Amino acid sequence: MLQAQNLSQRHSGVVQNANCVVMVPPKEFKFNAETAQDNEFQNQSALSDEQITQHAMAEFNQMVTKLRQEGVQVVVFDYPLGDVATPDAVFPNNWFSTTTDGAFYTFPMACTNRQYEVRSDELIQQLSFAGRTIARQDSLVEYQKQHAYLESTGVMVIDHINRTIYAALSQRCDREVLEDYAQRIGYERVVSFQTALPSGQPIYHTNVMMAIGESFCVICDEVIPEYERRFVLKSLAKDKQVISISLEQMNRFCGNILQLETVNGDKVIAMSRSAYESFSPAQRTQLSSHGKLLPFNVETIESIGGGSVRCMLGEVFLPARSHTL
Repeated sequence: MLQAQNLSQRHSGVVQNANCVVMVPPKEFKFNAETAQDNEFQNQSALSDEQITQHAMAEFNQMVTKLRQEGVQVVVFDYPLGDVATPDAVFPNNWFSTTTDGAFYTFPMACTNRQYEVRSDELIQQLSFAGRTIARQDSLVEYQKQHAYLESTGVMVIDHINRTIYAALSQRCDREVLEDYAQRIGYERVVSFQTALPSGQPIYHTNVMMAIGESFCVICDEVIPEYERRFVLKSLAKDKQVISISLEQMNRFCGNILQLETVNGDKVIAMSRSAYESFSPAQRTQLSSHGKLLPFNVETIESIGGGSVRCMLGEVFLPARSHTL
């Protein structure tokens, strides 16, 4: 039944999964003290900055190569070094998003040194070179002046099929900006909720606790207060197979995964090696029914950066002029 539903959705132009992603090389990557103030997933390292860069670049390059081999279009967005270092540039999904009607959005980032990652004109040019059509640009960056932030698909996990945005509210996810963006893209439903880690602090980005595919969802629902949890799970379960993960699994980035399509329409699910190994055999079997599992060793990036494979992938839904890899 789900297969028939998904087929009709493709025919009607609804797309859940991108077949193209933007990836940014981690050439300035290191521990970011500014983001660590509310990102409990970051860890200091005994490695030198040079060693960190070397390890991170190796992880990045093997991930790009493997995704391309599988048939996912990867746009590597390199950039010139500026006066301000951007250690988290490897996580581009936090500052831009795209839509199937050719819109390119930029977002207000909470951390000052991350705001320097936003290079809209350069990325748009790169996407055009890659055969993608940009029809219009829009920006919510002006909210930064009000200290209101919305870090794109870091804080928004989107069910495009049901035109619904799920978002854990935090310093990096302001309700007003969230509602504004939903209105701009014409999505009728916003399901926002509170979260709490054992420390009492909220989850810094929704995409470390949940992921939504075409017909499945992975979620660490135990971090959601019980009075909101039931509503969130009921909403997801309407047409998704809900795979619940534990707090320990979330800490191993089991929630930070992303279903993609190849240029031939095959489904793949990108995740870190640590996430793959932390899923139970039964959960891996469930996920495998939704696409080929692609585990990547990004242990340096996810340990020091506090984000994993999904954070490294900026989805591109822009119309394609070609299928150039």
